[in-house]
Amino acid sequence: MAGPLAVTVRAVVFDVGETLVDETRLWSAWADALGVPRLTFLAVLGGVIARGGDHREPFGLLRPDVDVEVVLRDPATAHLAEVVRSEDLYPDAVPCLEALVALGYRVGIAGNQPSDTEAILRGLGVPLAFVASSATFGVTKPDPAFFERIGAQLGLPMGEIAYVGDRVDNDIRPAKEVGMVAAFVRRGPWAWLQAGRADPPEADIVVDSLAELPDALARWR
Repeated sequence: MAGPLAVTVRAVVFDVGETLVDETRLWSAWADALGVPRLTFLAVLGGVIARGGDHREPFGLLRPDVDVEVVLRDPATAHLAEVVRSEDLYPDAVPCLEALVALGYRVGIAGNQPSDTEAILRGLGVPLAFVASSATFGVTKPDPAFFERIGAQLGLPMGEIAYVGDRVDNDIRPAKEVGMVAAFVRRGPWAWLQAGRADPPEADIVVDSLAELPDALARWR
């Protein structure tokens, strides 16, 4: 009897927040702008994540009197709209991207981000196949259409694309459902609250840092 068909991963696409980018600075800056102690804001955010709520809920819970759009228009706090800065990247992010490109993978980035984030990620000095955001795609994760747009962007079958993310609900489960190879990176609050030390059953690959990913992809069949 013939064994299982070997699948070759030809492209690797990365989520942004807490996969490539450490969001600590961003959330701490919001706490400061709202006049909320950082520990309080981050703890409430963690509680919202744990019960499956939207990450914007802490704003209404802690400061229902504050209009976020007004805060973003204020010159003193307009910097909060800068979702990603190059210094926010995890130390293993660019080395991993470079290693995968050197190994011959087509490497892309696509996450639930504003379109302004794309320019920052394109400026990393890595020859990426593409950089896209939910704002450009016109659809957000976990909608299957988001992942279908990735497949169309690369012109590859879903089974030849690995999607790397930290969230079981937004990244791993929907990527697996459309036929991609789902690679889970265990870091950030969503990863720890949704999976802890267990390996999500939907994940084909599980790593604790992106430094492990090139070898993990090589071992996966």
